[in-house]
Amino acid sequence: MLRLAFRTLRLRKGGFIGTFVAVFFGALIVASCGGLMETGIRANAEPQRLAAVPIIVTGGQTFELPKKDPATLEADDDRKFEDARLPERVRLDDGLVSRLRSVPGVSDVVGEVSIPLAADGRQALGHAWDSAALTPYALTAGTAPGAGEVVVESTSGLKPGDRVEIAARGEIETFRVAGVAAAPRSITRAGVFFSAADAARLSGYPGKADVIGVFTKPGADIEAVRESVAAAATGATVLSGIDRGVAEFPEAESSGSNLIVIAAVSGGLSVMVAMFVVASTLSLSTQQRSRELALMRAIGTTPRQLRRMVLGEALAVGLLATALAAAFGPFLGEWLFGQLVENGVVPQVLRFYQGWLPSVVGAGAAILAVFIAAFVAGRRAGKIRPTEALAEAAVTRRWLTPTRFVLAALCFGGGTALAIVTVAVMTGPIAASTAGPAVILWALGVAMITPGVAKVMTALLQWPMRLLGGIDARLAVLNTRAGIVRAAGAVTPIMLAVGIATANIYLQTTQQELANQAFTEDVRADAVLGAPHGTGLSPDLVQRIQSVPGVAGASEYVTSSVFMEVPYERSDDGRPAIGLTAAGAGATTDTKVTQGDLKALTGATIALPDVYAKDFGRGIGDTLSLRLGDGAKVDVKVVALTDQRPGFESMLLPASLLAPHTTAGLAQQMLVRAAPGVDPAVLTERLREATAGQPVSVGDRDALVAAHAKDQAVGAWVNYLMVGMIIAYTVISVANTLVMATMRRRREFGLQRLTGSTRAQVLRMAGFEGGLVALIGIVLGTVVSAGAIVPFCLVAADSLLPMGSPLIYLSIIGIAAALALAATLVPAWAATRGQPVDAATTGSD
Repeated sequence: MLRLAFRTLRLRKGGFIGTFVAVFFGALIVASCGGLMETGIRANAEPQRLAAVPIIVTGGQTFELPKKDPATLEADDDRKFEDARLPERVRLDDGLVSRLRSVPGVSDVVGEVSIPLAADGRQALGHAWDSAALTPYALTAGTAPGAGEVVVESTSGLKPGDRVEIAARGEIETFRVAGVAAAPRSITRAGVFFSAADAARLSGYPGKADVIGVFTKPGADIEAVRESVAAAATGATVLSGIDRGVAEFPEAESSGSNLIVIAAVSGGLSVMVAMFVVASTLSLSTQQRSRELALMRAIGTTPRQLRRMVLGEALAVGLLATALAAAFGPFLGEWLFGQLVENGVVPQVLRFYQGWLPSVVGAGAAILAVFIAAFVAGRRAGKIRPTEALAEAAVTRRWLTPTRFVLAALCFGGGTALAIVTVAVMTGPIAASTAGPAVILWALGVAMITPGVAKVMTALLQWPMRLLGGIDARLAVLNTRAGIVRAAGAVTPIMLAVGIATANIYLQTTQQELANQAFTEDVRADAVLGAPHGTGLSPDLVQRIQSVPGVAGASEYVTSSVFMEVPYERSDDGRPAIGLTAAGAGATTDTKVTQGDLKALTGATIALPDVYAKDFGRGIGDTLSLRLGDGAKVDVKVVALTDQRPGFESMLLPASLLAPHTTAGLAQQMLVRAAPGVDPAVLTERLREATAGQPVSVGDRDALVAAHAKDQAVGAWVNYLMVGMIIAYTVISVANTLVMATMRRRREFGLQRLTGSTRAQVLRMAGFEGGLVALIGIVLGTVVSAGAIVPFCLVAADSLLPMGSPLIYLSIIGIAAALALAATLVPAWAATRGQPVDAATTGSD
């Protein structure tokens, strides 16, 4: 039977090309997502500034989060922990430098700080000159820096004796250029080197180091030394090899984690869609050969032989398709990664890597889909008795098998359960985590019963169709009803494309609009001050701004995440926190205070959202124990309770408490509110005058809102890219299925023309069939998307309809309709070329 399978592949190339296309693109997408996931897991970034040192020590960016409330455990109870990641840089004590020098195999140890600054308006990083050895930089002119002096890179165009303005920590100082240095390799961010005392002062963290470089003695085993250093640096992270890049570029590790999530969600969705599309395509291909398979049964072929033949054909096509997909998968993965880099989703220093495993996984998923689909198709063909074979081959009528019924019931039950959870349990945008998967379950459930639903809808639409198109439309309706299983095979991919596209795009636009609304409603500022190049705002700037005429209030604005320790909360993501200045918090934000006063937000205090207070069982005057973003612990007193938009709640802390425990160390923004009667434009101009000569940018409210919207748009773009790739695959499957279904009707079209129909009439009939199939698919896809969108919008937006332009939906259904018509009419035009008698006698091949 295997030899016969290969012969049928040669004779029926058209039918198997459709299967090849479905398998190839499915495996290709899964493999490319696998490459993105492997890149995220590895999070490889080539060290640049730290390239010369073999071992790097950084602060431990994780802490042990108890899996159970420690207060409820007895002394002899087993205590289990999980790692939670800290969002801000954890710094090291300088004292660790001297301790590490005594580790066997260590020749030297150098601590390093990195100071965000601008040198003559150009972004750079400041370091102590001692740490130049980590690259290593070498002087090409001048001398090492003393107090009030710097060494600059040779690319700066400066020379010894020049003066340079350095903006750091919200202030500008002038330094003398003592020397010029060059690095042996390209460095992403230019370096400026200070004396040790100046670097410690400008860092804002004297006695602390961002990283520590450990040099080994000649001939020492680097891995053995690394283990010894790790034993001496308890709680720190010790890196060697390619992992050192993460110490220099911490954003690579966090971006890697995001990349894993993106790839996992997209890859999982791709696998489900690919398996479904491959199964649908192979099923259609097998149905179109029902006459041939029926004849084989009639002449004595056993069911087992028939199953082996169908399985052999499918696996031969599948293996060829997956082999090609495995070869091209890394190219698509690298292109997707390049798009993410270009749009700022991941940093340029992150290195794309795809080994053999993602390609194998993609191929395995595709082959599994082929095997299951071929097994089901072959099993059905093998169950036909020889005496029924030819009659059964004419038109496939039976479609609702026990397996279909059970799968449909499970999918609809799962979709209903997710809808109930979304409405009853979830709040705010987080409801998308259950609403999103629901669309797949609804789509799969509808796909199981598409022949029955299509039959009902065809009956409902027959009269409008006949009124619209006369005899051609009537024939189209009759053909569709007679071949309802074949028509359902074309309806299903259209339903899938419309459902997935509509649901995912509108879920994203709704989340994006809700986030923008929450931000604009909460912020009442008429102007915003920012820190160019991330140098930070001076801590005393807020007091100076408050004294500017026309200012009603000013507040620093700091964002981070904090973790609740007492009372216990098991959350490895923490809670969002915003740092504000007490004197200006009420004027610059629209946060509704239900108890207490934001003016009391000074020192170690906190303002809690009402829902948090209820969850924690805390109120005004109570104390909470927090772990801040850099791991520091602090006890804070509740001084206010607030009513915030569900899903967008944040803890409010004094900016002076929160900012020092962020990576930047200072506030990067300041909100300013105009006094009554003062024109915001006038206020903005006064602020520019008040901050002239300082490293401060001044923008109006529109600039603040636009910056927030831009940040939201980056996240939305990721979703559009990945979902767009999956939708493109379903679009290919729509065209693939319709072309297969139409091209196989060459004999039917020939007979129709011999009985008196003209070629134009046949094409009009095919057009009406394509339109009917598209309409049914669009309606079902809309219903599927509503199963995810409506519950989410009820919870997040208190509305039945999503936020976003109606043009999105019109574009989706317009493209689906145009594609369905084109994929029907073009092959129909090709099938009706030549003499009808030739088509009628050559069959449907």
